[in-house]
Amino acid sequence: MLKNNRMFRNALGAGRYFAVLLAATFLVGCATTNELSPAPATAASSEYNYHIGPGDTVNIVVWRNPELSMSVPVRPDGKLAAPLIEDLPALGKDPATLARDIEKALAKFIRDPVVTVIVTQFVGPYSEQIRVVGEAAKPQALPYRQKMTLLDVMIAVGGVTDFADGNGATILRAGDGNKQYSVRIKDLIKRGDVSANVEMKPGDVLIIPRSWF
Repeated sequence: MLKNNRMFRNALGAGRYFAVLLAATFLVGCATTNELSPAPATAASSEYNYHIGPGDTVNIVVWRNPELSMSVPVRPDGKLAAPLIEDLPALGKDPATLARDIEKALAKFIRDPVVTVIVTQFVGPYSEQIRVVGEAAKPQALPYRQKMTLLDVMIAVGGVTDFADGNGATILRAGDGNKQYSVRIKDLIKRGDVSANVEMKPGDVLIIPRSWF
């Protein structure tokens, strides 16, 4: 009987210790989040140009040479192939730069080629994609678009789960040296507070934690 009582007290003590530890962890997490600077309302650069990534589809138009004009995918290795062109690197190039490279490749076979490149399916380089992790309804990577906002991202991922701590979410911004900013998703999508809507940057990672309560 005495042994059982001692075991009960030990178990109760361990339970209290765990509860205190859990509460302390939660408070530290809250404090860390609260110490972060809010994400800037504006972040898009007027000088941004779209760069081609694996999975994109590009439409190559060669003037006066319809037999050389076609839509082709950019392979996972970042290269593409088309008539008279093999394994041409496309990763990270804007459409105009890629068009000039195709003209150089075709100049070996036709005189003064004039090429236009139009991206028709957008994925973008991995380094510029917006990644959403944690308690999003559909965590995923999204292609970045100029002036893309937090609200645009939340619509794309279907909002948050019932367990999300929306106002504890953060943005990890590679473009600012991996600096972390706080964002208020709950205020934005649950309360309609448009002041919580901020612009995204290429390469941002949106982290949505689970709520403890």
